[in-house]
Amino acid sequence: DTVASTAEDLGVAARTLASIADVLGCLAKGQGGLRSGPAANQAWTTAFQLLESGRVAPGVAKLTEERANWLHRPDLLVRAARHYEGAEQILIRQAVMSARQFIITGQRELPPINQWVLAECPARIDLSGGWSDTPPITYEHGGAVVDIAVLVDKRKPIGAKVRRIAEPKLHLVLNSGGIQGEIAVEIVCHSLEDLQDYCQPHAPGALVKAAFICTEIISYPSHTSLQDQLLNAFGGGFELHSWSCLPHGSGLGTSSILAGAVMAALLTAAGRSYDTDSLIHAVLHLEQMLTTGGGWQDQVGGLVPGIKIGRSKPQLPLRVEVEPIAVTDDLVKRLNDRLLLIYTGKTRLARNLLQDVLRNWYARRPFIIHNTEALVSNAEQCARALSNGDLAQIGQCLNTYWHQKKCMAPGCEPSAVRRMMAALQPHVHGQSLAGAGGGGFLYILTRKPQQKAAIESILAQSEGLGNFSAHEVEVDQTGITVRLPGAEQ
Repeated sequence: DTVASTAEDLGVAARTLASIADVLGCLAKGQGGLRSGPAANQAWTTAFQLLESGRVAPGVAKLTEERANWLHRPDLLVRAARHYEGAEQILIRQAVMSARQFIITGQRELPPINQWVLAECPARIDLSGGWSDTPPITYEHGGAVVDIAVLVDKRKPIGAKVRRIAEPKLHLVLNSGGIQGEIAVEIVCHSLEDLQDYCQPHAPGALVKAAFICTEIISYPSHTSLQDQLLNAFGGGFELHSWSCLPHGSGLGTSSILAGAVMAALLTAAGRSYDTDSLIHAVLHLEQMLTTGGGWQDQVGGLVPGIKIGRSKPQLPLRVEVEPIAVTDDLVKRLNDRLLLIYTGKTRLARNLLQDVLRNWYARRPFIIHNTEALVSNAEQCARALSNGDLAQIGQCLNTYWHQKKCMAPGCEPSAVRRMMAALQPHVHGQSLAGAGGGGFLYILTRKPQQKAAIESILAQSEGLGNFSAHEVEVDQTGITVRLPGAEQ
């Protein structure tokens, strides 16, 4: 308790609360139910609110005071452990929010009212190093991830468009299936109260609501009404549309990349300038506001063009640095001819993956420490293989990466995916599920070029794979693009 309340480093305080959670769990002696579960008992609310407001010492004191009421039964001990993990996650979020200092915006000309601003993004494929970008691993150990920005079926699948409107309101339209797709959700915000669920990730429109707050286009909470804020600063409100052509749980970094697209379009429509580096850190900050946690590799992969390696040092404040990997045009062509995405038909079930990984990390389990070191070294090796244009070595890095993902998060390989990968193995240099695994897209690097039809035939003849679909992939060379349709000279 003393260490947690006096630590100057939020990362240290978070780790200390995680250790207390472990002790409480051990005291339950295997009884009392699962460690993973809700941490929403009102008795702990005051402590959580103090921590959320940055008052760590009184927050920890309140945790200590409340803990005394939960020590006399195994089920209560387990529930107390869950609440300590909840408190730990608050401090992790605040530690990551230190990245805010790397978000720099300026002023630019305000587009005219009703002028659309269109932001479009590629998806991303993580070739190696994922999980090392995840807090707290990324700021305690340091991370390195190799990503490729990709067009899927020859298009940028993620985007947003924003325009100023005369009426002082926020009109939010969340499309499914692309820019012309069906409207999945339509939300109109007339007051600040309509934004209050921005930190509940499953609430409709939470991401776009958080984007208005993260970019400081809207001040929340505030004594100034939403209408007055909009009229005073912008002479009216905003209409925002967002979309993704990718299925939910794709593993291709959709939500983080979408957050980047939304904020880029919003900032431009609001007369603010920014650079991609600021956008990367803004997404990191937004995802902490959303309470989804999350690392930095998705937005690096989808906002920055081409093939690159992102790195973070083991320190706070958390800063992400991106280095393009110099590759030849010939390698890009060979990758375009050989990379394929296979949608596994399985929705990724990553709900408890992250919690289990963090618990193992904080417990200093040797396997996860060694695996994290191996993830980072494999990423550096993959970057060298790309620079050298060595497809076989790149494929080996992909296979190694998939084994590392399975080590990091056991259970991330559904049996149907295992069968699919076994059927494809003779035909590929390497393969891995995208993102955290568990479902979504499998990406493969085929030995021969132009193998989409052949791969579809192989999978069609394999039993028990369910619904799958193969998709063409190309390296995207432009990353996020932002333009004003109709206003181009």
